[in-house]
Order: sequence, then C-alpha cells, then structure tokens
Amino acid sequence: MAKDVLCEVNNCKYWSKGNKCTAEAIYVVSHAGDQATKKEETDCKTFDPEI
Repeated sequence: MAKDVLCEVNNCKYWSKGNKCTAEAIYVVSHAGDQATKKEETDCKTFDPEI
C-alpha cells in the first residue's frame, strides 16, 4: 500500500496538513462498472465530511 496518500479535500475528517490522508484504508469505486478508463469515472468512498 502507498505510504503517502495525498488528498486536497480539506473538509474530509481524514485530511491532514500537507494534503495528507490519515485514513487507515482507502476505498475507491468505479461508477462505470468493474473497470474505469478515466479518473472522472471513479470516486473515493472513504470521504467522510468533517462536521
């Protein structure tokens, strides 16, 4: 697994200074079926808005 996962969504509870993701695991899904051909066809399901 990657050591450094970067994220620019600073309203996520896993976001940390330097655009680092502090989640223990990352879950990415495709909304284009089993395979995506463009980054726009994927979403980070790990995102959890900080309230």
